[in-house]
Amino acid sequence: MARGWLSGAAGPSVDLMSPHLTRTVRSGPQLRAVLGLLIVLGPILLVSMDGSILFLAMPRISQALAPSADQALWILDGYGFAVGSLLITFGNLGDRYGRLRLLMIGVTIFGIGSAAAALAPSPELLIAARALMGVAGATLLPSALAVLSELFTDPRQRARAIGVFAATFSAGFAIGPVIGGVLLERFWWGSVFLINLPVVVLFVIFAPVLLREVRSTRPGRIDPLSVITSAAGLLLVIFAIKHAATEGVSAAVMITGPAGIALLAWFGIRQRRLETPLIDFSLFRDRVFTVAIVTGLLPLAAWSATAYLSGVYLQSVLGIPVLQAALLALPGAAVLIATCVLTPLVADRLGKRTVLQLCHFTVAAGLLLLLPAAATGTAGLSWYVASTMIAGVGYGLSFSVVADTAVGAVPPERAGSAGAIAETSNELGNALGIALLGSLAAFLFRLSGPGLAPTLAETLELPGLPAMIIGEAKSAFVLGLQAAALVAVLLHLALGLLSARWLPRPDPAQDPDGGRFSSIER
Repeated sequence: MARGWLSGAAGPSVDLMSPHLTRTVRSGPQLRAVLGLLIVLGPILLVSMDGSILFLAMPRISQALAPSADQALWILDGYGFAVGSLLITFGNLGDRYGRLRLLMIGVTIFGIGSAAAALAPSPELLIAARALMGVAGATLLPSALAVLSELFTDPRQRARAIGVFAATFSAGFAIGPVIGGVLLERFWWGSVFLINLPVVVLFVIFAPVLLREVRSTRPGRIDPLSVITSAAGLLLVIFAIKHAATEGVSAAVMITGPAGIALLAWFGIRQRRLETPLIDFSLFRDRVFTVAIVTGLLPLAAWSATAYLSGVYLQSVLGIPVLQAALLALPGAAVLIATCVLTPLVADRLGKRTVLQLCHFTVAAGLLLLLPAAATGTAGLSWYVASTMIAGVGYGLSFSVVADTAVGAVPPERAGSAGAIAETSNELGNALGIALLGSLAAFLFRLSGPGLAPTLAETLELPGLPAMIIGEAKSAFVLGLQAAALVAVLLHLALGLLSARWLPRPDPAQDPDGGRFSSIER
């Protein structure tokens, strides 16, 4: 996913420590470059891992802080919204004021936010700390790749470094729940945030020695109104959806929903009038680019929502210990990481058109298996593992080809904007999945549950519940999980079919290997 930030960077994801590169590490500049890469990978792993590490931790957090249904959703996806809504802004700020400076500030704030989250005594403070971590995380991705481009001046070595960077970023999303489960087996819920601090300290100590400042000679102008209206519009719309799902339609929903839509519409109109827009919507005239961006968003949305709901299902419905739940997620994470590594080879052989379609159909097939898995209790755990492994193939395909496809679909002079939008779609997809599909599950729980509390965790905490009420609450949660998975399946099937219709076949005259698409509506 992160490869899109260095527009036009080509080359497969291969091992940075190849024999060719290892022979050159002995020289001072090359040793500095490799050490600089290693020190940059630490914060990047944390940024991606923190997008998913709470999926198995939420039952423990719910027991400790007793958040409401909408607060629980904000704890999960407030981080993703902050990252996604500010990525492009901080990319421009880094160009203007210095990438390394912004990187140092971002990592420091990320550490402060992590410590605050670990010690938060209430849901409100935890949400605020997570949002602060998201703001800091938005500074790291674009700045880190720009710093890497200074470290590796040779194009081939730079491509290898970016491949390692991308693999690390994808791995962080996959292993986040597993690491969270391992930590929670031994420590309290705040440990999933404190694990960030040693990496932050090491970066602050060594980054000034190993990394150099990077600035753009022609930084773009930042429009503050665009930043404010896009973030505010998203937050208002999502607040309205969550509040309606958990509390029902109210005056607050009727006000915030239309207000958020109006702000987003005004944001879109304003971008068309700016010389340097925050998001270049004209790029969406290209069908290939549009399909690539939606492919960046939808699989992340499906993955985040189903991973979170499955984590609650395994622990709160089936009563499985958190470490065992983490181990059950491990095969899917391994498949996802392996797919990220192998996808460049598959895309070279089959073409990106086929890979993009295969992505949606494999995710749909995997999520479809969640329906019998959730319906059969502990007997369906093998179905659950199979679901994560098959869907993991689709997620890995998406992570690996979206940015390159989006960048390849536009003229070279617009590649930077295309890569930025591709990365933003990933982060917003991660947050929107929990916001929308999670809200659907919460809505169905409110409708079909016993009506004693708005969430399963709050219901199970009530004293003296008879077995029949507990069973009714668990069944209502399973219904919500199945509905969210089914909606994700239908969306992926629809997008897979749309991709088959919209995406052109590669022009052999332009690309005999079939790796890139021919020009459309340029």
